[in-house]
Amino acid sequence: VSLKYNQKYANFLVAYTYEKSIDNGSTSFDASNVFNSGLSRALSIFDVPQDLTVSYTVQMPLDRLTGGAARRLTAGWALSGIATFAKGEPVQLSESDDNSLSGTFDATIDEPSVVGGPLFINRNPRSGQPYFNPNYFRPEPLGQVGNAMRRFFSGPGINNFDMALLKDTRITESMQVQFRAEAFNVFNHAQFMNPSGQVDNTGQGGFGFVTGARDPR
Repeated sequence: VSLKYNQKYANFLVAYTYEKSIDNGSTSFDASNVFNSGLSRALSIFDVPQDLTVSYTVQMPLDRLTGGAARRLTAGWALSGIATFAKGEPVQLSESDDNSLSGTFDATIDEPSVVGGPLFINRNPRSGQPYFNPNYFRPEPLGQVGNAMRRFFSGPGINNFDMALLKDTRITESMQVQFRAEAFNVFNHAQFMNPSGQVDNTGQGGFGFVTGARDPR
C-alpha cells in the first residue's frame, strides 16, 4: 500500500509492505534435503515481513524572510530524504559437519535439531549476548537431517535515515546551479547483520552471536 501527497512546498511518498515468502530453495546454493525435499520448505532467504519506507522533499520558504539581492542566498533551499524501517531477513540455520552422512559438506542440507525452550532471551546485539538462545538447538543426530527449519525467524531489522540538503541558485533565466550535501545513515544508527546460524560454530562470537554491521554514516 502506498500514499502520495504533493503540494507547493512539500511532497511525500509513504509505502508499506506486509508479506511472507516461502520456498524450497532461494538460491542455487540452497540445497534441498536429499531424503525428503518437502522438509526444505522454509522462509525465503530474502523474506522481509514488514517494510515501511518514506521519501520526501520539503521546500524551505526562507526567501520570505528577505528581499532584493539577499534572496539569492535564502531562496531555493530544500530538505529531502528517505527513511526506512524494516524487519530483518531470516537467520540461516546450518551445520557443516555432515552428520546426516549425505556427503554434502558445506551445503545447506545439514541443519540442527530443536531442543525447545525460549527461542529469544535477548535481542539486543549491543549487549554482547547471543541474539537468540543457542541452547534452543543441538547438532543433528548421526545419520539424520535435523528437524529445525533452515529459516524460520528473523535477525535485526533496519532503522535508517538518508538525507540531503539542497540549494538551487538561478544564474540566468535558463541556467541554475545546485549545492547538494548528502549523508547516508545520517544519524549513524548501527544496522546490524544477522547472527551466525551455524550450530557447530561454537564459542564467543559463534552460534547465535551478531558479529558485523552494515556501513556507518
